[in-house]
Amino acid sequence: MSEVLTEDYYRKLEELQQLDFVLVELTLYLDTHPNDMQALQQFNKTAQQRQQCAYHFEMEYGPLLQFGHSYSRYPWQWSQTPWPWQV
Repeated sequence: MSEVLTEDYYRKLEELQQLDFVLVELTLYLDTHPNDMQALQQFNKTAQQRQQCAYHFEMEYGPLLQFGHSYSRYPWQWSQTPWPWQV
C-alpha cells in the first residue's frame, strides 16, 4: 500500500459494509415477502443512507466501484491503492 490509512477510513468503510449487509438481508427478505411495506420502506431508507455514505467516502478517499458506478477526481484515482477490498 502506498499510503497510511486513518482510523476514519476504516470506520467509514465499516459503516458502508454494515449498510451493504442490511441491504442484502432486506433484499432476500423482500424476495419472499414482496408486499411487506415496512420492509420496503426500510430498504429504500437504507439504500439512500448507503448512497450518501458512499458519496462522502468517495469524495474523501476515491472510488469504490468501477465501470461508471463511481466518479473520479483528477488525476484518475482508480489506479491508486489501496482498493477497498485490500484493507
